[in-house]
Amino acid sequence: MNDTPAKIEQRYKEMLLSKSPLARLKMASRMYDSGRKLVMSGILKESPHLDKSQLRAHLFLRMYGNDFTDNERERIIKKIPNMQLDADS
Repeated sequence: MNDTPAKIEQRYKEMLLSKSPLARLKMASRMYDSGRKLVMSGILKESPHLDKSQLRAHLFLRMYGNDFTDNERERIIKKIPNMQLDADS
């Protein structure tokens, strides 16, 4: 879906390109940080009992879970120190 008028899209593109590469990188970093905080907040709202390692695992799955097969996800979760989905993992 794209409901942005072409004129506005062009203006936005010009605004981004007028910034230095460092400024664009900082913008992207801030957007990522904001998105990560929103995702973490949503996870904790659904499961407030999670400890730090469980939260990391759920964050990984929410953000990158669809990029890997079930086996790959399991391997990744097992390789990251102190990362588990639940207390029994």
